[in-house]
Amino acid sequence: MIYVFLANGFEETEAIAPIDILKRCEVEVATVGIGGDQITSTHGVTVFTDMVEGDVILSDEVDMIVLPGGMPGTLNLEKNATVQEAIRFCVENNKYIGAICAAPSILGKMNLLEGKKATCFPGFEQFLYGAELGDEKVYVDGNIITAKGAGVAIEFGLALAELVKGKGKASAIRKSLQCM
Repeated sequence: MIYVFLANGFEETEAIAPIDILKRCEVEVATVGIGGDQITSTHGVTVFTDMVEGDVILSDEVDMIVLPGGMPGTLNLEKNATVQEAIRFCVENNKYIGAICAAPSILGKMNLLEGKKATCFPGFEQFLYGAELGDEKVYVDGNIITAKGAGVAIEFGLALAELVKGKGKASAIRKSLQCM
């Protein structure tokens, strides 16, 4: 199970592209609405989520959580107790955490990026406490995956796919999407 947390003000490309790619991998993906089951993106696109935060079950069946960026979506995720609990669960159980755009700042503020290679949307680097910042679009360092922003949402999704389904499946999806 992969939970993709959505809060009002999320960046739709950073959520939908990885969701699409992960579903092409035939893994179970559930969108989780923070504050309800209808969440509106930063650009006014409203989506219906699969579940609400109270439905989240943190168990061995969770493989990954994904945190899209966007404003004020990132801030809304950061202040949510369920999201914080899911991040702690993933850290304690060595599960994957994907964060893109401004969302890596949530991990930085939790001191989870110390000594890890990471990236984020320009201007949020100051919140990636202890991270080894780089110029790559996507970084996978241990169980944490970070990406710059909407323009690399497909690359981010493919990196997540590779982690949960392997290089072969991710390569096949890359080819089918014409990302060669």
